[in-house]
Amino acid sequence: MKRTPRPQATIDAPIDNRAFDLLSGTLAMVLALHAPHLPWWLSGALALILGWRWWQRRQQTGRVPAWLKLPMLVLLTLVVIAWYGSIFGREPGTALAVGLLVLKLLESETERDARVGISFACFALMVALLFDQGLIATLVVALGLLPALATLRALQPARLPTSTRRTVLSNLGLLFSALPLALLAFLLVPRLSTPLWGAPSPRQATTGLSDSMTPGNFTELLTDDRPAMRVSFDGPPPATDLRYFRAYVMGYYDGRGWHRRPPDPREAVAAIEAGTTVSYRITLQPTRQRVLPTLDVPLQAPTQSRMQPDREVLADKVVTEAISYAATSASRYRLQAVLDPASRQRSLQLPTAFNPRSHALAAQWRQRFGSDDAAIVDAALALFHDGGFRYTLAPAPLGRDSIDDFLFSTQEGFCEHYASSFTVLMRAAGIPARVVTGYQGGYWNKLADYLLVRNSDAHAWSEVWLAGRGWVRVDPTAAVRPERVTLGASAAAGDQRDWYRNDWLQDVRNRWDVVNRWWDQAVVGFDALRQRGLLTPFGIRNTDTGMLGLLLAISSVLFVALGLGWALWRREARDHLRAAMHRLESKLARRGITRRSSEGPQHYLSRAARALPTQRHELEALMNLYLSLRYAQDHPSTESVRAFSVAVREFRPLDVVK
Repeated sequence: MKRTPRPQATIDAPIDNRAFDLLSGTLAMVLALHAPHLPWWLSGALALILGWRWWQRRQQTGRVPAWLKLPMLVLLTLVVIAWYGSIFGREPGTALAVGLLVLKLLESETERDARVGISFACFALMVALLFDQGLIATLVVALGLLPALATLRALQPARLPTSTRRTVLSNLGLLFSALPLALLAFLLVPRLSTPLWGAPSPRQATTGLSDSMTPGNFTELLTDDRPAMRVSFDGPPPATDLRYFRAYVMGYYDGRGWHRRPPDPREAVAAIEAGTTVSYRITLQPTRQRVLPTLDVPLQAPTQSRMQPDREVLADKVVTEAISYAATSASRYRLQAVLDPASRQRSLQLPTAFNPRSHALAAQWRQRFGSDDAAIVDAALALFHDGGFRYTLAPAPLGRDSIDDFLFSTQEGFCEHYASSFTVLMRAAGIPARVVTGYQGGYWNKLADYLLVRNSDAHAWSEVWLAGRGWVRVDPTAAVRPERVTLGASAAAGDQRDWYRNDWLQDVRNRWDVVNRWWDQAVVGFDALRQRGLLTPFGIRNTDTGMLGLLLAISSVLFVALGLGWALWRREARDHLRAAMHRLESKLARRGITRRSSEGPQHYLSRAARALPTQRHELEALMNLYLSLRYAQDHPSTESVRAFSVAVREFRPLDVVK
């Protein structure tokens, strides 16, 4: 039977306030989801436009005039170009798309407009996954589809309003019913070898370690609770005070900050005599850098990386997505037992005319202890331990002679301040020294046997070269706040982060990371290589694109056939619309209004309305709804039939008026 197209007048009729409210809520959800990576002023302006349009539609039905819409469209395009420099790319493209979506509401008046807006909103929701593919972000995007589904259902003809609870449950059911097909698509749709959106925009700032360090610039890292890496060991994990993960070695000091020395290709990798060794595997989150943190000190570079002279490990390319690499390190060692003159000179370099009081103090130690470098090291640590220094994440600002200001004036700071000042004191005393940055500590997750290292575990320490011992790690922060090494970064923060140190909260956060780790490995990490090995358990080593396409087609046909069979079986099993009408007839029959064998539903319910004048409007509404569902639609929606059944169940006929 050929289906009759819906009249054009119905499609172009203005939508009611409920549908418009749901459409506005859908766009508000999209805007809220994208607000974290949009400029605050653009998010605020779009929110004002959306709110104004909702209020204006409440006052008067009709589209916003073109003379107002067109300037807004031109202004949106110009501000995106002015802010991002282009309309192409992930960030500018998203900003333009969200802005156009909000402006679409200005002309959304009919059912066609609303359906176009919902389609565009669903696309914008999916775009949010280009910024964050974590479990929470994915769930939020999925829940963002609920108001979109509710809007589409509100646009259905002859639909009675339902309660919010019933609407939410119905839409959740639709989402869950789509999961099998979504899983098939996830497993079988061929993966791209490169990201869909290309390289991230250079405007994107990624929190992580840097190859330079100025006292104070670790503050953002130390308050960043996101995972930096996860480490699993081939055996028991090392003790807490040995969990130093080496990233950058900084040997150049310009009076303000420390910088990594450009590698000399002629310089050999520092020799190491290893004692106790540890083998492990690290899963590193994207950093937009090349450095690969390793447990101090690595014996060899992992695959697709190179060992630097100071035993840093640099990947062959920038880490733009989570990677996993295996390594072996020495926890007890002697590093570079012999220091050549050029390396010694570089490790003693200090700029002139900076920090005179620090130089004078170092000269006093040298005069007092003579050639005993170890005694000078102990004297500096005793100064930090007994000199009234305080560990804080909110230190006072420092001036030009930052080391002098810190040592003799403010005496408060965190690891950067202590590592920097200690290294300057050592160099001023004639002891080769350098700064090392990386991570220290972490949380050992017993549930999954791995060490969780967060960005807040970022740390800086020093290395000094001592005759007969080589480069020796010295952590001056531990002299001021031992808890930083033994208990972790959160414990070192003291009263400043009591909320963060709550045992119950930390336990929940760290247990939740097990779920995030599984999500990263099983979902985010399901790349083209793993997809090609999908059928390995069945003896097929390499699943090519043709095989994936064939499997997807077969699975989709089976899925559609099962769904169609289920729908037909349920439809044949019981006609819910007819059953509801039968209940209505039974209720009316108990009041003496019996349906004649030759009487149609319209004539019967009209007669019932005349016999029950006080309930005439209820009966007419039930009649119109039943006629629409039974005769105006080939397949009325389950929700509309359920709404009719609820209305019949709640109908209580009164006595017949004679």
